[in-house]
Parts: sequence; structure tokens; C-alpha cells
Amino acid sequence: MLPKYNRILLKLSGEAFMGEGNSTNPFDPQIIEQYATEIKAVTELGVQVALVIGGGNIYRGLNEKDSGIERAHGDYMGMLATMLNGMAMQAMLERMDVHTRLQSAIKMEAVAEPYIRRKAMRHLEKGRVVIFGAGTGNPYFTTDTAGSLRAIEIKADVILKGTRVDGIYTADPEKDPTATKYDKVSYQECLTNNLKIMDMTAFTLCMENKMPIIVFDMNKVGNLISVVEGKNVGTLVS
Repeated sequence: MLPKYNRILLKLSGEAFMGEGNSTNPFDPQIIEQYATEIKAVTELGVQVALVIGGGNIYRGLNEKDSGIERAHGDYMGMLATMLNGMAMQAMLERMDVHTRLQSAIKMEAVAEPYIRRKAMRHLEKGRVVIFGAGTGNPYFTTDTAGSLRAIEIKADVILKGTRVDGIYTADPEKDPTATKYDKVSYQECLTNNLKIMDMTAFTLCMENKMPIIVFDMNKVGNLISVVEGKNVGTLVS
């Protein structure tokens, strides 16, 4: 089957890299290998793949009052955490012979290229996976916002938000057994029903630029290819 999308931005959470129930090690090689295998399969269909990975498995912003670390300083620490995750994913992909480029919004030439939009797009055109690290390079912005911004900049067809749930529900399905899943939902419905898909800055960027979002379960093997092929997996926000 031909892919529905030519260029995607895949947003992954850092917490997912920990796997199931392993709170001592920020990296579960099995889950990173699983994700890399899925990404490789998608690239073999001819799909151009960009990645943004969170840093929550290594560092999450803490309350300044409790931690003594001011917000801006903590956000820079989080940006460095995303670079570690980007390097881990790059290493796994390259072990599978997938050509990969890691670009950083903060200059660190020894480990990554600086983020240059046109260069990133050229890499994608050549079939390389591009990983965008260090968020937007600015404090007070999440990796969701970085994912939305980069997707718009590189003219991606869609943002694929890989999570541990199989889509967007009317309520938390773990707390409310009557919660039902949306197959499709509009940006306005998300706002009206307070469906928290991503932070408001990230969501507004997508809404204003008509960037569709698909929320799906990344941990189910084969789901990424199914989404790219246009099958009814997850929830489409448009």
C-alpha cells in the first residue's frame, strides 16, 4: 500500500524510553530498538521522517520553590536531556543502517549539527531521518511546541504524536469506563471540550497553520506504518 503521507514529524515522549516500570534506568534498549525498527520500516516506504523526542525520562522541570532551580535554568537542563535521547535514537537507527542526522537548537558541534531549516529539509529529501534536539532553544517552551514549530517549518504533512494510549477519549479511560474514543475531532472541539492533546502554545500553532495531528499508540507494533498508510488508527485532529 502506498503511504498517505510523504513527510511526517513523529513526536515521542522521553518517558516512553524508560519502557515499562523501569524507573532507575532512563533508557530501555528494547523499547528504543522497537521504535527504531518501526521508523526504519516507514522510511523503506519512501516516507521522510523527522523526530522530536522529549526529555522527561532524564529530567523534568521541577517547582522552583522545591528544587531551588529557576524555571529558565531548568528548561535548559531539559533541552540537554532531549539531546541525550536524540543521540540514543540516532545510535540505534544507525546500527540498523538508517542514515540519520541530529540537529540541535543549541550549538554543540561535537555531537550535532546546528538546526538549519533548509539543511534539515535537504536531509529529508535525501531519505535521512532528522532528529531535532534541544527543543526550540528557548526556555518556557515545551518539546510539544518544538515539534509543532519544526513540523510547520519543514512543511510536514502531519504530526504523529506517539503515546501510550490508542487515541483521544472524551474522558480519561482509566478513570471513566464510559469514556469513548474519537476517530476524528476538530481543533475547536478540542478547545471546547478541554481535550489536552498538547500544551496550548503547541496546539495553537497547529490550529493556526492547519497542521493535522494524529494521536496514536506508538507501543503497539505496526501502528506507525498503519498510520502512515492512512488506516483508521488513533485519532485525527484537523
